[in-house]
Parts: sequence; structure tokens; C-alpha cells
Amino acid sequence: MGPPWKIQFLQDVIRQHRPDLMFVCEMLSNSKKMKRVRSRTGFQGMLTVEAQGRSGGITLLWKDQIHVSLLSMPNNHIDVVISIPDMQIKRLTGFYGEPNRSQRRRTWELLRNLSRENNLPWCIIGDMKNILQQEDKKGGMLYPQWLLDDFNDTIEEAGLNDLELHGHQFTWERGRGTYNWVEIRLDRALALKSV
Repeated sequence: MGPPWKIQFLQDVIRQHRPDLMFVCEMLSNSKKMKRVRSRTGFQGMLTVEAQGRSGGITLLWKDQIHVSLLSMPNNHIDVVISIPDMQIKRLTGFYGEPNRSQRRRTWELLRNLSRENNLPWCIIGDMKNILQQEDKKGGMLYPQWLLDDFNDTIEEAGLNDLELHGHQFTWERGRGTYNWVEIRLDRALALKSV
């Protein structure tokens, strides 16, 4: 969140969509900077897990009309219960998956464990660091099948549905305008099937 254009981009997105709650991940920032972002974007509440070296960093922001109760906040997720006037109480988890593929099973085990911890209607959002199908990737080599299979098995076992993405199909890219341009949908919203 260092360069001013990133904060301006975030402000533009907020102005366009007017969210009451927002999860930002992989911003490589600290609490002090995120407090400035919070005040410049019109949010009142904030929970932040600071970046570890050159990776991670997650923040959940919300407006006053939302009541947030923290369940857990280790280095890769923020798990809360949210209460909005005239709406059912729900559970929301902002999530940042394991970047190292060889340790991706940690992410899947964490998703399984989180799914067992509470029986509230649940939505999990963030950077899962994985795709569900080959169509979630454009360019480059095929995604390893074992990653697809294990992630799909985890989603099924946790009782989650992948929610539809509106807007551009991909959420991460590298090499734009070159022969090696790769685009991938790593960011997702998942919700319990019964919700």
C-alpha cells in the first residue's frame, strides 16, 4: 500500500461500490499505514495482520453500522462474527492462502478446521492461492492436477460453494503485454452450501 496510486485506486473502488465491509490482502503494509488508509477511505473499524517480510499482510475494514466480534486472527486469516442491523448474524473469514505450493496442504487443512469451528452461516473471502479448474488460468503451463484435485476435495469436504465472480475473470497477472503473459483467478468468495 506504499505508492499513492494504490491508495487512490482503493479509494476509487470504494467510491464506485460503496462497501460497508472490505477485506484487503497481500498489501505488504503495517498497522500504522493501514490506519491512514482506513481514515482516508471512510471506514471506522479495522483489524490488521501485518506482513511477514515480503509476503502477506491482511486487513478487514468496516463501517460503524456493522458490529464485528473477533474469533481468531493468526498470520493468515481474520475470522469474525458480523452483525448488521435487521440481518442475520453471520461469520466471515478473510483469508490469505499458503504461497508455497509444496506447503499448500496447510491451507486446505486450515479451511477444513475452520469449517468445523462454528455453525453460523459462513462466507470466506480472499486469496486462496489456488484455482479450482484449468479455465481459471490463462497463459503459461497447465496448473498441476494434484493442486486442483486437492483444493476441490477441500471445498467439497468443508461444504463450501464457489460464489460467482462479477467483473474481470482473473485476479492476478504477470507479464502483461508479453509473450509470457499469465492471468489467474486466485481470489475467491466461498460460502456454506446451506447459506
